Amino acid sequence: MGGGFLSPLSIFLLVAALHLLDRLLEFVKKRGSRSGEQRRLREEINKLLKEASSLSTPSTFAQAAKLRRLAAAKEKELVRNQEENNKEKSYDSYARVLMISKVLIYAGLIWLFWSIPVAAVPQHLLQPFGKIFSWRAGDATSGQVMVGIIPWLVLTSRTSKFLCEKLSKSFFHV
Repeated sequence: MGGGFLSPLSIFLLVAALHLLDRLLEFVKKRGSRSGEQRRLREEINKLLKEASSLSTPSTFAQAAKLRRLAAAKEKELVRNQEENNKEKSYDSYARVLMISKVLIYAGLIWLFWSIPVAAVPQHLLQPFGKIFSWRAGDATSGQVMVGIIPWLVLTSRTSKFLCEKLSKSFFHV
């Protein structure tokens, strides 16, 4: 309890690393779908739509409509290109492997710590929530709350997910 390789901090870092890998995979998936051709098509579409919006007089209506139709055709081409690109690069298999790894790691931690407390925390620090955190972790006879693995995994999972979202917004711009 509390020391060695599987300390509460190392469990938190393991859960945080899994969430960070998940966010990194999501970032790579979004980044990989933006090839040079797709970027060029987006630029052409924006240029055509700007030209069409600048032609606002009744005499240039036909030309503006033609530019909008051309932009719509390029958008369809862009969608087709993105679908082909997504078929070629299958990040879903990596996401599936990561999800299976998460489940196996969580199950292993629960099995390892099922009747052993993960940490002992002074009761005054967890005053209203002491009973929730000590679920399946034994009695607190010494004035300390014994934190069970399931509440610890829930807490660390939510905390690491929150931290990874903040990190990904600042670093990855996802």
